Amino acid sequence: MSLLRVCAFAKCLSRRSLLERCAVRVCFADSGQLCVSRGTGAVRRISETPLHLQRRNVSFGLPKKEDGKKRVLEQSQLLDVLEARILQLQSDVIVDVQHAKVQFVNAHSIGKVKVASDRDPKSTPSDIPKSGKTVAKGTSEPKPSRWMEKLTNEKKNLKKWQQVQAKLQKNVKEKPTAKSKGSSLLPGTSHKTISTTAKKTMTKDLKKKKKDHEKKDHATSIFATTTSTTAAAGKAAMSQKVSKGNQKHPQNQVSREEPAEVAKLQKSLGKTESQSTSLSNPERLQEDNGEIECGEIQQNIRSYLEACVFAGHIEKAHRFLLSQHRLMKRRRPLNTDIYNIMIRVWAKKGALNQIGRVFIMLEDAGLKPNLGSYCYALECMGRNSDCSPKTVVRCLTQMSEDGLSVDDVFSQCSFREDERDMVLKAMHIVEPDYQPRPSTTTDKCSLPLVEDFYTKREDHRYPKLDFSQMDLQERFKRQLSIEEACTITIDSVEASKPITKNKARMRQLLADQRAQWQKTLLQALRESKMILANTNTKDYRLNLYPYLCLLEDRDYVDIMIQSIANMSPSGESLKVLAKDLGNRVYTKYSVRQKHQNQILEKLGNIYNAYTELLAKDTKEFGLLPREHWCLLEKEQNSGPTLQGGETNWLYSVTLELGTYMVDLMVKSLKINGDILNPAYDKKLIPILYHMYAFRSTRQIGFIKPHPILIQMQQEAMETKLTFDSYVMPMLCPPVPWSSIKFGAYLLTPTKLMRTVDGATQHETLLEKCQTIDPVLDSLNQLGNCAWKINKRLLDIIISIFNDRGSDKLDIPPPLSEAPKMPHFNPQDPTLTSSEKAHLKRDAVNARRKYSEMYSLRMSSLYKLSIANHMRDEIFWFPHSMDFRGRTYPCPPYFNHLGSDVARAILVFAEGKPLGPKGLDWLKIHLVNLTGLKKRESLQGRLEYANTIMEDILDSADNPLDGNKWWMNADEPWQALACCMEIANAVRSPDPTQFISHFPVHQDGSCNGLQHYAALGRDVIGATSVNLMPCEVPQDVYSGVAQQVEEFRARDAANGMKIAQVLEGFISRKVVKQTVMTVVYGVTRYGGRLQIEKRLKEIDEFPKEHVWDASHYLVRLVFSGLKEMFTGTREIQDWLTESARLISKSGHTVEWLTPLGLPVVQPYRRTRHQVVKSLIQHINLKISHDIKERPDTVKQKNAFPPNFIHSLDSTHMMLTALHCFSAGLTFVSVHDCFWTHALTVDTMNKVCREQFVNLHSQPILKELSKFLLEKYCDGPLAEGTDKKHKEYLRLMQLLAKVPQTGDFDLQRVKESTYFFS
Repeated sequence: MSLLRVCAFAKCLSRRSLLERCAVRVCFADSGQLCVSRGTGAVRRISETPLHLQRRNVSFGLPKKEDGKKRVLEQSQLLDVLEARILQLQSDVIVDVQHAKVQFVNAHSIGKVKVASDRDPKSTPSDIPKSGKTVAKGTSEPKPSRWMEKLTNEKKNLKKWQQVQAKLQKNVKEKPTAKSKGSSLLPGTSHKTISTTAKKTMTKDLKKKKKDHEKKDHATSIFATTTSTTAAAGKAAMSQKVSKGNQKHPQNQVSREEPAEVAKLQKSLGKTESQSTSLSNPERLQEDNGEIECGEIQQNIRSYLEACVFAGHIEKAHRFLLSQHRLMKRRRPLNTDIYNIMIRVWAKKGALNQIGRVFIMLEDAGLKPNLGSYCYALECMGRNSDCSPKTVVRCLTQMSEDGLSVDDVFSQCSFREDERDMVLKAMHIVEPDYQPRPSTTTDKCSLPLVEDFYTKREDHRYPKLDFSQMDLQERFKRQLSIEEACTITIDSVEASKPITKNKARMRQLLADQRAQWQKTLLQALRESKMILANTNTKDYRLNLYPYLCLLEDRDYVDIMIQSIANMSPSGESLKVLAKDLGNRVYTKYSVRQKHQNQILEKLGNIYNAYTELLAKDTKEFGLLPREHWCLLEKEQNSGPTLQGGETNWLYSVTLELGTYMVDLMVKSLKINGDILNPAYDKKLIPILYHMYAFRSTRQIGFIKPHPILIQMQQEAMETKLTFDSYVMPMLCPPVPWSSIKFGAYLLTPTKLMRTVDGATQHETLLEKCQTIDPVLDSLNQLGNCAWKINKRLLDIIISIFNDRGSDKLDIPPPLSEAPKMPHFNPQDPTLTSSEKAHLKRDAVNARRKYSEMYSLRMSSLYKLSIANHMRDEIFWFPHSMDFRGRTYPCPPYFNHLGSDVARAILVFAEGKPLGPKGLDWLKIHLVNLTGLKKRESLQGRLEYANTIMEDILDSADNPLDGNKWWMNADEPWQALACCMEIANAVRSPDPTQFISHFPVHQDGSCNGLQHYAALGRDVIGATSVNLMPCEVPQDVYSGVAQQVEEFRARDAANGMKIAQVLEGFISRKVVKQTVMTVVYGVTRYGGRLQIEKRLKEIDEFPKEHVWDASHYLVRLVFSGLKEMFTGTREIQDWLTESARLISKSGHTVEWLTPLGLPVVQPYRRTRHQVVKSLIQHINLKISHDIKERPDTVKQKNAFPPNFIHSLDSTHMMLTALHCFSAGLTFVSVHDCFWTHALTVDTMNKVCREQFVNLHSQPILKELSKFLLEKYCDGPLAEGTDKKHKEYLRLMQLLAKVPQTGDFDLQRVKESTYFFS
């Protein structure tokens, strides 16, 4: 019902005094059809009936059972309120009805006044003038009421608004061709720009506006929303004024006095002032900041509403959304997707009336329905068997007017359960033969690096797995059952120890106590939930109650009990423990969501069909795993989509839920104090204590177990370990990454990109990226490698682990070997202050040593127990990556990126014959593992291996009782495994036909420096790191060590004491880590720590000189590197200075890798966020908040190493893709590539070709172009002279790419020792 009709209707009836009534919302809930809302500018009907059929007497909305007196009274009360609201809304009906978006404009002649619309969800609250608040100055007499004050002032201001609008209309007529630049409209929202010069007058003719609005409402359905073309035209007119105004300010343009090269550079960028879309543009920044500020709030609201809906608290979710919608300040963060959550709920219930209400709320908020909104509306119509075709047609008509199509709904929306079928059913009401058109978009990769890889596939031979299709399908079922359970319990490798009487007693005691704790926690949780449900009565407040209703109560209790079993004896940080608990709840919740959305059956069907690509007993396909999976999803498009679009929880939500559970544990869990010693008093004591401890200068909360609990757990030595399901390797090939949100595990939520908790900018960039396919394909290739356990070696390691461990062999000893904790009385008068300080220091060191030993011991226990559990299995490691593109296996404890022990017990599941050169490669690989003969040629290493064959065979036959030659290798366990493989091969009838599962490594020669040398075409640097073919390998580490030794000898001859002490101790190993990490940005401080650690490992070196020696050596190492790599230094300095200036301009550094992966450095100034909880407030240090300014120091220091890391990851991914197309088994540990001995030569060829291919691209020039376009794409909109000079300096610096040398990249293909 339009506003004018309400006015006419109100004048027909008798009026009553406005001052005797209070303005409230009146809503006839019984009929649910008439609603007068305080925050809207019109009275609307909510029904399927067109508006022209709604001209009825108001008594239509009243129940017939009421008598005449009551009806007349309520009519009179309604009209009083209507008249007051009509008068109040006359002054702002333009903004309310038109839903204008008001942008900020600089009016230099008058000053700056910011006007923002309440309808704009991106506007800043502090800049929103509230209607009716402008009061004439000097009036001090008391007002009869708030409403009377509003009405009086609105009458006075009405003429001013009319005059301004008249002026805007005049401007539009004078400049009809004006166009606004860079406008990005929200659906259903128009842009209106109000100049500060127009502040004195406003609005042309209010009645004309209302009539236009009435006609539009009359012509459209309940899903129609209003738009304001006049306001947009007004903005277009004003944008020309802004452009003219900016011309008066010379600092906004490139000065005539600026260097000619700057002007030329700007011209080359193709930018003019009128075309400028610079990041310095204030209008653009205001829009971006509005999105940034609302992002976390939107995510929080969405996750809360989804939790309410999942838990069945529909009414609670509905009230919460209404409470957020009613007030402008709370409405601001709401977007269409948030409203869609409730639209989706009502669609499931077939409540079209309720959906109409939410659509009107969208209109009130200045938002426009999107594809999801119409999708759920159509779903609702499909669920209503009596839905008329006219209703569907009206919805489709409105979709068309909004520029949306039904085909878009089917191709872009995420469906759950039977939603897709219901939408299709609705379409069949009006078009019985309708079928969604398949998407015509083709995924053609246009990146120069991989264009040929995707277009020329005639010679590709994609490898198959050595499994039948039926076997793979059976493995899928096993993996699915594990992930459905979310946890898995396995045997500990300590189980083989004999069970003593005391051990059995302790195990029984623990089992009894856990049963009691479960009952106690269950009762405490239910009581606390009841309290939460009854105390949080305010609808607009977020609370934890819905998050505590997502799972069964016993699930929460099991998660808490499991955390106690895994807790360290020294305690756990409250933040770490809370995060762990919250993440486990979220994982279970995500799995339950997938169950509820009914995707398991569809996932099984698609995966079973997908196995046809992988199995050895099926036909050949010319498709990559991602392509085949996407094709199967398109073919099986009925039912739910596998990507449900669920919202991730904020880090603060996870922490708050976790701290709530910790608080329950601390308060509820108790044990008898005399359970171990009857002499003590029999009283209940807590098993967990909340305490505070200092870490450096910070005080942090700690949860520490009671000594009684620690003693019971240590003496019980339980034989079972419980892990989350994602900790284990997968029993079937991972789901291929087909998008940034779907891949890896079957049900367990997994992030494609590992980020700091709470960081969102990486995901935002990935969602916008159109060139991510090559990255996904390389991750899929790495994840498709099947593994198995080297059982013989695993048994040897477990035997040493269960004995007393071995520091030399990297097997941590048991805690019984830990140093005894010194005990002393601080009040003992016989001890001097220095003795007390010494004893206290010893106690601190003993505690630290105990904590380190426990951590290392448990890490090894987890690795070995998982390996032992998988000893008879074949398994896979799904992969993800960090923000630079470096890849990592998802299982955290046991994988091939682990220690020497973990790598040694892993072998390829698929075996291949050694072939003519395979045995030689095994021998060369063994010598590489020993760390000997680094400067020898491959032939020299092979000859050395042949001379020590007796030691190799002895090591293989008697690893623990023989000569133990293998124990002196740099990587002893991998060396022993290689000895066993060589022994088996040479003893076979024909070594060339011996089936080998052993992975042979080819390691880059200081890979970071290799990339720097290739970037700068530095001949000397390239020779040092083996880019240039040489007779023998050039060892840059040995070269630096030799140079450092020359410096040391010179200083020693001059009488320097520390140089004399270091005689004979400077070796390749001492300087290697520092040389290797200098290229990755290590500072002198970090380098000193690395050298200090290496010196401490030398038993003969005097420990009292470690500090001085490390300071001295790090200085020599940095000096030596500076002399050897001058080209590298220039590039590093250019990258560092570029990042510094970009950061100072207020932006974080972003770039694209040559494979198209977007990278952003998240480092920003630290802010503190307090997460409040009952047990303790947690102070979070947030260093990635996009509202904060960049951290200049971190940005500039991190850019060179991060950029090089992004290049080495690109090289690895290229190698992985081309090895896969050649049919090779390939995995990597960053710059160390693994394959079978048979295919080492092929992998080496691919590796070199792709390095040349990568660096043949103009990487630095492309980087310069990207940074210039992103950060220097136009003149500054405004700023001081200093900022203007910095801007010009940045532009000049980015354009000045470092000069390159004369090194011929093609020589890399001939270099034997590039990777060796």
